[in-house]
Amino acid sequence: MENTELVQVAPEHPDLALLIAQLDRYLFELYPPEEVYLVDFEDPYVNEIYFIVAYLDSRPVGCGAIKKLDEEYVELKRFFVEPEYRNKGIAWRIVERLEEEAARQGYQGIKLETGDQQTEAIGFYKKNGYGEIDRFGEYADCPSSLCFEKRL
Repeated sequence: MENTELVQVAPEHPDLALLIAQLDRYLFELYPPEEVYLVDFEDPYVNEIYFIVAYLDSRPVGCGAIKKLDEEYVELKRFFVEPEYRNKGIAWRIVERLEEEAARQGYQGIKLETGDQQTEAIGFYKKNGYGEIDRFGEYADCPSSLCFEKRL
């Protein structure tokens, strides 16, 4: 969308907090609490996560982040677009920016986790070049987790 602006923000940014709260409410409707993986905003490592907010006509409508997994990969985290703004290219712009940033930082790929109830997200990832992989890290034993990766 032409009027969409992507802005890197600090973890404590109020627009980011608003969007993540919406995402968390949505996830807790779909999954039991032990299957919802949050970012601990009280942990000092949160400052190492690269967060962006998408603004449409100055209104915050989406967000996403990348977090270092290891020397080769980052993980896509807290990726969300408000439902009424989906299917307008905003999600792709967020992911594209995060992929560009990961490559700029020297990473070879992006991994992510989504839940098996999020069929729109699964379709989005597959359509945009992410292939399904074995569950990794904290998601390894989570029955509802589906994991994907894309080489950059």
